[in-house]
Amino acid sequence: MRVLAAMSGGVDSAVAAARLVDAGHEVVGVHLALSKNPETYRSGARGCCSLEDSHDARRAADVLGIPFYVWDFAERFAEDVVADFVSEYAAGRTPNPCLRCNEKIKFAAVLERGRALGFDAVATGHYARLERDGERVSLYRSAEPAKDQSYVLGVLDADQLRHSLFPLGADTAKAEVRAEAAARGLFLAKKPDSHDICFIPTGDTAGFLHSRLGRREGDIVDESGEVVGAHAGAHQFTVGQRHGLHLSVPAADGRPRYVLRVDPVHNAVTVGPKSSLAVRTIEAIRPTWTEGKIEGSWRGLVQVRAHGEAMPATISAAGSGVRIELDERAYGIAPGQAAVHYDGDRVVGSATIARAEA
Repeated sequence: MRVLAAMSGGVDSAVAAARLVDAGHEVVGVHLALSKNPETYRSGARGCCSLEDSHDARRAADVLGIPFYVWDFAERFAEDVVADFVSEYAAGRTPNPCLRCNEKIKFAAVLERGRALGFDAVATGHYARLERDGERVSLYRSAEPAKDQSYVLGVLDADQLRHSLFPLGADTAKAEVRAEAAARGLFLAKKPDSHDICFIPTGDTAGFLHSRLGRREGDIVDESGEVVGAHAGAHQFTVGQRHGLHLSVPAADGRPRYVLRVDPVHNAVTVGPKSSLAVRTIEAIRPTWTEGKIEGSWRGLVQVRAHGEAMPATISAAGSGVRIELDERAYGIAPGQAAVHYDGDRVVGSATIARAEA
């Protein structure tokens, strides 16, 4: 099989490519250039997709003895991921750029070009499992719970999964991957994992949003409408946020307050006690199904954060909407986040949270 191995410059994607070579596949490595100024996308262990990473990926490909190319997706990444991120925050929602990158870049743009060039599949270093039964491909959680990345892959559809490979998903712990990389002579065996948003290497999301959207002073109010603080732009807040509020009026009971609502139209932020964040019903839109469209209701699990807990729920799908009734209250459910549906460890699909209510 001809396989296009997406090589980020990290240890996971390098070992994934190595395993494909061992399996006898015809493997070609490709690194995605996602910025016109890639040196700005990394600071130590933060971010990814830097100039440093492209060099690391090339050296790993040389060790493996496979062809290697750099593909320029900077313009598409800027439009589909970065601009989407900014516009979602401007609308009072909380996006997940890693999901959007998987959906729009790694498993759409790359797969589209790869198949046009005659490749059978795209492989990445994600920690998730695929099980195949003829044309049917099912996506499962990784056997390594601490590294499971099935949540950020829940946006993929059945056709994309049929042409995907995750060589690290079956039975691999991170320590074993690093040991394997060292045994193979891959110098990046000790390279630290990247974290945070790749296009915000400083980790200062609020500062990045201010640079794109400007500052717009407004009020922070409590549930009664009393002004308890000020802000420089409602776009810097997300539902469930506790830190960074800098409230001038403490709560009467002395307890912490959290962001309950973000109103981008009136540039207002409402705060209150944690109890006011409790929700039982989630309305979601734009569903994606990993094994084909589903209609009707079923019992399953729902996860709303990459490292969050999967919650028992009744899930009902109809047309372009999904309604989720949680068995127990959940807190800090923000519009714009992804609700990924599971049947046990199997990923069923995902949808974007539009609103949540008690």
